[in-house]
Amino acid sequence: MKFRPCIDLHEGQVKQIVGSTLNDAQPEQLKTNFTADHPASWYAELYRRDDLRGGHIIKLGPGNDDAALAALTAWPGGMHIGGGISADNGGWWLDRGASHVIVTSAVFHQGMIDEARLRELVRAVGPERLVLDLSCRRRGDEYYIVTDRWQRFTQVVISEQVLTHLARDCAEFLVHAADVEGQCQGIEAELIARLAAWSPIPVTYAGGVRNLADLELIRSLGAGRLDATVGSALDIFGGSGMTYAEAVRFHHGDQG
Repeated sequence: MKFRPCIDLHEGQVKQIVGSTLNDAQPEQLKTNFTADHPASWYAELYRRDDLRGGHIIKLGPGNDDAALAALTAWPGGMHIGGGISADNGGWWLDRGASHVIVTSAVFHQGMIDEARLRELVRAVGPERLVLDLSCRRRGDEYYIVTDRWQRFTQVVISEQVLTHLARDCAEFLVHAADVEGQCQGIEAELIARLAAWSPIPVTYAGGVRNLADLELIRSLGAGRLDATVGSALDIFGGSGMTYAEAVRFHHGDQG
């Protein structure tokens, strides 16, 4: 199990946002836990120094391209990038230093998986460099994939059949539990167990991690098959539940 670092960008700054409050129609409801004094490149350099590979840069809306490019320049080949990625621009971001591109909205249309768009993406970037973001929110007993910065529900449920189908066309899944994202109030245990049982390819889970005990719980529930991201709980993002140094030690201790 690996610790996967993150750089979440909003209006050109590194921020930690409560995912469920993202709403273009009601921007006044946005809740921001943290806004960084350091630029995105500072975080990328930090992750490069500690050899934390495969983390993600997520552009939450417009105005983030310059900050994303600076981070990729600071560590070429070290991080994935997502947010507004499509078949038209995926190759451009790979050429500028992203190891993988992360895509959600571009492969869904009218709430369903758009097979033609998925094929186009695979042709443009290759399955080995494509990460599908299957971030989700719970309704009843099911987790539904959400798009457009977690605001729009699709009709697609996280299931063994869906994960097996999509795994043929990508290298990894990234799954934010959007209902608990940024709240530091605990992880979505049932979702983690389902992902571990059903996914045939690597998965990075994000959402609700409070401390090292939660990372250990993810390792246990996920049978060591899931990696994890920590955001608002980390001291480098204004949190008090876990230091960045602890996360690095967890990562390298688990690696060897």
